Amino acid sequence: MVLTEEPTEELGTLDPVQLAVISERFRGIVKQMANSVFRQGQAGVINTAHDLSCCLITADSEFLVMADSLPIHVMRGTDWQAASLKEFHPILRAGDAFFHNSPYHGNTHPGDWGVLVPIVDDTGVHRLTAIAKAHLSDIGNSIPAAYHPWARDVYEEGALIFPAVKVQQDYEDVADIIRMCMIRIRKPEQFYGDYLALLGAARIAERRVLELGRELGWATLHQYTRQWFDYSEQMMRAAIAKMPAGRASAYTAHDPWSGAPDGVPLQAIVEIKPDEGRIEVDLTHNPDSLPNGLNLSRSTATTQAEIAIFNSVSHEIPTNAGSFRCLEVKLRENCCVGIPRHPHSCSLATTNLGNRIGSTTGRAMAELADGIGHGEVGAIFSPAVGIISGTDLQGRSVLHQPDHPQLRRWSRPAGGRRLGHRRRSRRDGHGPHGLHRERRDPVPLLHLRTEHAA
Repeated sequence: MVLTEEPTEELGTLDPVQLAVISERFRGIVKQMANSVFRQGQAGVINTAHDLSCCLITADSEFLVMADSLPIHVMRGTDWQAASLKEFHPILRAGDAFFHNSPYHGNTHPGDWGVLVPIVDDTGVHRLTAIAKAHLSDIGNSIPAAYHPWARDVYEEGALIFPAVKVQQDYEDVADIIRMCMIRIRKPEQFYGDYLALLGAARIAERRVLELGRELGWATLHQYTRQWFDYSEQMMRAAIAKMPAGRASAYTAHDPWSGAPDGVPLQAIVEIKPDEGRIEVDLTHNPDSLPNGLNLSRSTATTQAEIAIFNSVSHEIPTNAGSFRCLEVKLRENCCVGIPRHPHSCSLATTNLGNRIGSTTGRAMAELADGIGHGEVGAIFSPAVGIISGTDLQGRSVLHQPDHPQLRRWSRPAGGRRLGHRRRSRRDGHGPHGLHRERRDPVPLLHLRTEHAA
């Protein structure tokens, strides 16, 4: 039987140099994980679009460190995934591995498959959990795509959903689970290659963490996590203390959609409490869950709001369970940007409504003071990653993110628009292609409104 806690010997406080060195050791481990997935992943969305993320979670289900990953993948939710793993499997052993892609148990959306490996030391103590996650090109949906925007519920969506299901025991595959996936997924060989890439990354973390524990001692690493979280909390509280006190609301709307013919009005209320070193984001005043695939999961609703906050503070503040202590995102059950109830579909939980909530949270913060928050942004592609590349049908310059596989996903986005490539001369931008948009109806993309209360 695995032990999740172990009495540790009293250890003196680690000095700043020790904290910095151990932090970089852990960052090196998650970088190795991410590089392994990137180099071995079979699907283009992994090895070209880099739709992958890796992180480490403590045995107490607290977020420790992530690689240079997609924040929406792992920033919040992987801690809840690790907690659900312990809930469903109270006995964890070396050699175990688990599939987890359930948005009802901490994951982002069904398209993001995580492989969780509990890191158990030689004495049987569960020390950390390694999570390697990537967006797969096919997940058994009822349509040949990992997204199903029009699914009225999870049954019409059709995705294979694994809430912390064991896929390896004693370092051997659970053949029943693999066969189930191979017969349901349209590209079984590609799926199996991507699974091996995720599993291999998590096993790399397992080996490296065990080596680190033997080298430095588990008591030292336990002391490190406590101090690192406390330090991160202090950094975040100090940053919030410099912000003005206030409360602001911002509004927006998503396009009309199947199941939402009038669009989806959304609101974010931000309250900054510098005296307490806290920021609260209230998303509870939003519509109920929708009969389509737009609903956010608890993971993505929380992360999108917190991304706006982290974008308003120094990049030197670590992103971990310590800095999270200063933030509260209020959600409600059965809300389209809250906590989903099964069987509502969360197929597009990493985009669409999530983009709108993150943007609206940032806009509310911007109303409170200069230098924090941000303006309205679009879906997926930000100006920071685009280039001026040609003009649209009205002669206006357009932003284009060149050679990005996800452009194909947006060949027919919401509101009846059609996107396509137009060949331009290199004098129009950095590349030969521009992006043009044809509108077939007058539905506005966004409706913006902001209110401020001191």
